[in-house]
Amino acid sequence: MTTETTTPRHTALYEEHERLGASFTDFGGWMMPLKYSSELAEHHAVRNSAGLFDLSHMGEVWITGPEAGKFLDYALVGKLSSVAEGRAKYSLICNADGGIIDDLIIYRRPANQDGDRYLVVPNAGNAPTVAAELAARAKGFDVTVEDATANTSLVAVQGPKSVEILLQLVPAAQHATVREMKYYSADEVDFTVAGAPLKLLLARTGYTGEDGFEIYVPNANAGSLWNALLEAGQSADLLPAGLACRDSLRLEAGMPLYGNELSLQASPFDAGLGGVVSLKKDSDFVGRAALEAQKEKGSARKLVGLKGAGRRAGRSHYPVLKDGRTIGEVTSGQPSPTLGYPIALAYVDAEYAEPGTRVEVDLRGKPEPFDVVELPFYRREL
Repeated sequence: MTTETTTPRHTALYEEHERLGASFTDFGGWMMPLKYSSELAEHHAVRNSAGLFDLSHMGEVWITGPEAGKFLDYALVGKLSSVAEGRAKYSLICNADGGIIDDLIIYRRPANQDGDRYLVVPNAGNAPTVAAELAARAKGFDVTVEDATANTSLVAVQGPKSVEILLQLVPAAQHATVREMKYYSADEVDFTVAGAPLKLLLARTGYTGEDGFEIYVPNANAGSLWNALLEAGQSADLLPAGLACRDSLRLEAGMPLYGNELSLQASPFDAGLGGVVSLKKDSDFVGRAALEAQKEKGSARKLVGLKGAGRRAGRSHYPVLKDGRTIGEVTSGQPSPTLGYPIALAYVDAEYAEPGTRVEVDLRGKPEPFDVVELPFYRREL
C-alpha cells in the first residue's frame, strides 16, 4: 500500500526567504516562512514599527460579468452586490448545510467592458476548493470565474509605520491616496520598483490588529517589490515576518483562522459571525435554509476569548472545564507577547459564554484558571 505525498508549492519569493535565513513550514500546501530569526522580535516589530509578509499562498479568484454581483449574492452568505466600487467586504462561503467552506475577503473593482468585477481572496489550503465551488455555482449566471492564484503574489506591510514605508515607493501625486485609503478598501496605485513604474492593486485590510496594506503583484515583479519594501523599511525598523508571528498577532486581535475556529462543522452563528450572514437579502443563497434554521434554534456552543489567570497557556484541542466537567475545547492559544499573559480562543457550551465566567483549561492533566473575556484581546490605539 502506498501513500501519495504532495510536494509543497513555492511562492515566487521562496528564494528571497532562503537568502534571509527563514525557517520554513508546510502551510496549506505551500512551503512558507515560519520565522526569520525571532518570532517575538517579528511580532513586536509589527506592533511597534512594521513587518513585511509574503502572503502569496492566499488565493485570487476574479468574478467578472454583468451578473457578477447577483452571482456572489447567491454563492456567498453576504450581499456583495451592494458593495461600492473600491471597497471590500468580509464574507463566508458555506455549503448547503450551513457549514463554513472558507472565510473570504471580496474586493469590488471598477467595472470594465466585460461588466462588474470582484476579486475573491480565499485562504491558502482552501483556494482550489473555493475556485471550483464558485465555478460550479456560476452555472446559469452571466459571469466568468478566473482563478489567478498561480500568477499572482501578495505582499503585506503591517504596522504603525506602514504608510511611511509605502510613501517612499509611491509618487507624491498619490501620497494622499495612500494616506486617506479607508479600512477595507483598495485602489490602483503607481509604485516605483527597481527604477521602473509599476501599477499595482493596493488594499488596506489586514489580519494583525494593526494598520497595514496588502499589495497584489504579478509573480514576475514580486521579488523586486519585496526587496524595494525591505530597503524602504530600513529606517522604519521593518522586519520580514513569518507565519509564527502572524498567528500570534491575529490571535491577539481575536481573528479566526480556518481549520482552527472555522470549519465545515462550525456555524457562522457559533463562531460569532452571524452579522456576516445577510438573511435580509431578497435572493436565495447556498445554505440559506440551514442558516435560517440555525439562527432560529440558537447556538449550543459559542466561540469565546479566554484570558489566563496564571502563566501557562492553553493550546489547540485542550479541554475547557467547569467544575471538573468538560464544557468545550480550545481552538487556538498561546502566551500573548503584547499583553504578557496567556490568551486563547475556544468553543464552549453557550451557557458559559458570558464574559466574566471563570473556567479552567486542562493543561495536560493540570487545570489552570481562565476567564471568559470580550474580544478582541488587543485593540490598537487610533
